[in-house]
Amino acid sequence: MYSIWNEKCPICHEGNAFLTPAKYDLKNFHKMPVRCSHCNHKFEIEGGFWQGAMYVSYGLTVAISITTFILTYLIYPDTDAWYHIIIISIVSLLFAPINYRWSRMIWMNMFSSFNPQKTH
Repeated sequence: MYSIWNEKCPICHEGNAFLTPAKYDLKNFHKMPVRCSHCNHKFEIEGGFWQGAMYVSYGLTVAISITTFILTYLIYPDTDAWYHIIIISIVSLLFAPINYRWSRMIWMNMFSSFNPQKTH
């Protein structure tokens, strides 16, 4: 959880997984180094590795959408369905950069785990 939340290398928990800490820098939020600057762990284990992160992204988007719907319904119970669709779309769009990063971090951590021997 530490490396996911802090966007650090899953092996050493030291190197940054993204080149910029700014999640809403729309030109650079998605850029990752090829290897960890601290332990030299290769982030993309094989070609097409990040395609699996799309499944995680889908799950996160569904969770965000359901949560948004429930909150919107509790606050405004007598509204039209289009109102909920618009609000869910806006919230999903606002969470897109965070969703992108979290999905990659979760996917990467599913295949790599913390190794204290590689921290030095």
